[in-house]
Amino acid sequence: MASARQSVAEARRVVVKVGSSSLTTAAGGLDADRVDALVDVLAKSRDGGLREILLVSSGAIAAGLSPLGLVRRPKDLARQQAAASVGQGLLVARYTASFARYGVRVGQVLLTSDDMARRAHHRNASRTLDQLLAMGALPVVNENDTVATDEIRFGDNDRLAALVAHLVHADLLVLLSDVDGLYDGDPAKPGTSRIDEVRGPADMAHVEIGSAGKAGVGTGGMVTKVEAARIAAAAGIPVVLTSASHAGDALAGRATGTYFHRTGRRSADRLLWLQHASEPRGALTLDDGAVRAVVEGRKSLLPAGIAAVEGEFAAGDPVELRDAAGRAVARGLVNFDAKEIPLLIGRSTRDLAKELGPAYEREVVHRDDLVLLPG
Repeated sequence: MASARQSVAEARRVVVKVGSSSLTTAAGGLDADRVDALVDVLAKSRDGGLREILLVSSGAIAAGLSPLGLVRRPKDLARQQAAASVGQGLLVARYTASFARYGVRVGQVLLTSDDMARRAHHRNASRTLDQLLAMGALPVVNENDTVATDEIRFGDNDRLAALVAHLVHADLLVLLSDVDGLYDGDPAKPGTSRIDEVRGPADMAHVEIGSAGKAGVGTGGMVTKVEAARIAAAAGIPVVLTSASHAGDALAGRATGTYFHRTGRRSADRLLWLQHASEPRGALTLDDGAVRAVVEGRKSLLPAGIAAVEGEFAAGDPVELRDAAGRAVARGLVNFDAKEIPLLIGRSTRDLAKELGPAYEREVVHRDDLVLLPG
């Protein structure tokens, strides 16, 4: 465990995620003292710029509640977006002023899952974050709640943080909450104890995970944090889960919270986003031969292997690839609109090119835009 914590202290590029409950009051509105306390820790942890910090921060919707006269987080998307519109400016202004005490510039980056699933948008996000870091700025990342629809939302910033950590090739992900780690039961009940480290799924087999934070202003709970830790660890990034009050200890590599060991290696950036951040807009049913080609042969999906299509989608949208029994075997970015697919079903690309033109002599889903799903 000591060597693992030592690697935390030596991490050069770190993504830190903080939840709404650690920044705001239960009634809504930013708590300036809490924000300043977090900024104190992060600014000092930068070690004069030798360590790069990216902050994934919730709190926009919560910060907008009080100014709009809302007593609790609204359930409807329109009012959530209105609160985010007001609160996001307040949140970034507070961070900008607080980090300015240390001469650190802040750069705002707002993302939706739709941005990240599309190749050009994904590259732009990666370049922007890398450039901000290269210029000595500290990126503050949040979901673009103001414009995101239900279909293109991450749903919680824990998962967003795990995916951003992968996107920027981070050495460490730190998830800050209002609980000081993962417990083997309800931490409010006697007899439960904190889990110091998780080496893999077996360590989680008998853990009961709660789903709600204490402040009631966020969307995530321990479930989303554990899922984020699993995503990051599977992508080769270790994770520390602890409370915001212990952020300094976590970043210094001291024994606090729960440490999740790496369980896998890095994969292609966009494929991780495609698997964990995209919402399929439709589905293609494959014949048995196409299923084998895609799953076992890691081949592209050709028109000849499609048996049916459902949903309304456009070229570039994520779709599910299903077997004859309806089981999703893969997810990919489709190269044709839904209305075009019926013309292609069961036909060879050569025949399609002769009849419809050279634009149709291509894959429906290219293997580089395809990720297999767990069986």
